[in-house]
Parts: sequence; structure tokens; C-alpha cells
Amino acid sequence: MENDPGTLPLDGITVVALEQAVAAPLATRHLADMGARVIKVERVGEGDFARNYDDAVFGEASHFVWLNRGKESFCVDLKSEVGRDAVLRLIASADVFVQNLAPDAASRLGFGTEALRAEHTALIVANMSGYGTAGPRRERKAYDMLVQAETGMISVTGTPETATKTGVPVSDIAAGMYALTSILSALFRRERTGVGAQIDVSMFDATAEWLGHPMYMKMYADRQIPRVG
Repeated sequence: MENDPGTLPLDGITVVALEQAVAAPLATRHLADMGARVIKVERVGEGDFARNYDDAVFGEASHFVWLNRGKESFCVDLKSEVGRDAVLRLIASADVFVQNLAPDAASRLGFGTEALRAEHTALIVANMSGYGTAGPRRERKAYDMLVQAETGMISVTGTPETATKTGVPVSDIAAGMYALTSILSALFRRERTGVGAQIDVSMFDATAEWLGHPMYMKMYADRQIPRVG
């Protein structure tokens, strides 16, 4: 059989995303671009708070349009049993579940990795956080500017006199892209083994990885990479 050039790579894959802001929506938007059906779960009324950042794109927020094209939206009250059950039914028929809620919030709502994968062994669960699943900062919320400062990203960005945040949210973007590659890898492995996966991606770890060059220069040559505007 000849390959159908009109078929996108992730055609037939369903993703349920309990997401907000930048990092997770960027990962799932790329999955949607590749042909996956992405169902974005939002709060009743306000929805993803990125909807309200601005109104630059025909009345819609530029961040929201950038990060959420090609998705379906499902508004639900997750504090209600009916709402939680509705999302669980969606997850039951999905291939991938992605969430970037506050630390432990997904587990408290009934969407913890262990519970979901015990019920659905082929499910790929991707959890995104600021600081990972262990350590003294695991329970802290994270923001792009804060992570850029804590990892040292601003130490190599700006002018010789002034350290500066990058013009785009690189910590969010880094986490989103590592989540994307991990999800794609897990889907590929599942094709061969039938087994799902647990994926944990943090903004801090993703940004620190991008700083490998200046880190090694400081560790092994005791040289600080100069800031570049």
C-alpha cells in the first residue's frame, strides 16, 4: 500500500489536556499540528487565563491564539463530581493526558498518574511543573521570569551592565518542547510494546539543560560567558 501523503503523523491519536498558560499548551498545540485530536479542558466562565492576556488577534489574546490553534475546548467544573467524571470518561478513550496544574492539584482532583495508569495501562500521562516531583521546591508554583533568574538564563542575556529576561518565555517554551519530544517518544515505544508511560517535565530542568554550555565553561574553565543583548 502506498503511503497517503495527506495523512498527518498523529492522525487517530487523542490527547486530553488539563492545561493553562504556556508550557503545556505549546506541547499539545504541536501535537494538534501533527494531526492529533486535542481536547483542552478549561474552567467554566474564565477558561484558560491566557485568554485574557490581551485582545490583539481579532479580539482574541495573542498568546492564546498562538498556543491553542487546532484544538477543541471543553469547559467543566472540576470541583463537581459530574465534571470530574466527564473528564475521566474523556481520558478513558484517550492516548495521552497532559496537565500543568499547580503541584498536586491533579492528584487531588482524581487525575493522578498512578490512579490513571492503573486503570488504563496504555495511557501516556505527561505532568508538567515548575520544579519537578522531588526536592525542596516541588510544591512551589513557577513563572517564566522567575525560572529564568533561578537557572541563570538572565546571567547570559542582556548587556554587560544589566542582566535581562529574554524577549520570549524561553523557560515555558523549553518545558513545552521537552514534553513534546517525550510524548512522541512514548507513543513510538507504545507502538512496539503496548505500554503507556509516565512523563514528568519541569521548567527548571528544561531551562538548565539549555544552559549546558555556560555551565560547563564555569565548572571546568572558571569562565563566565558574557551577556549578549
